[in-house]
Amino acid sequence: RGDIKMPKKRRNGGRNKKNCGHVKSFHCYNCARLVPKDKAIKRYTVRNMVDASSVRDIRDSCAYQTFAIPKFYIKLIYCISCAIHSRVVRVRSRAIRKSREPPKRP
Repeated sequence: RGDIKMPKKRRNGGRNKKNCGHVKSFHCYNCARLVPKDKAIKRYTVRNMVDASSVRDIRDSCAYQTFAIPKFYIKLIYCISCAIHSRVVRVRSRAIRKSREPPKRP
């Protein structure tokens, strides 16, 4: 019975931890689940603090000619379930999952 092995879906087991015994956990941005840092889906977003419709009004009423509207710099950390549900990442076929080449940049 000891020689039977379960099939392995991913070469890395879904994690980026090669020789680290333990990694720090983070809370998912969506559901607050604790996720290890190497397993979490991380996205860095830059958003305007003001919506697009208000930007022109602010520029017109501003006393300075070149006023930079401040931005939000947010690092979003998702668990796998929320990342798939909110379409941050997609489910890939077996052939594409086994591919070792880096993903294409947008």
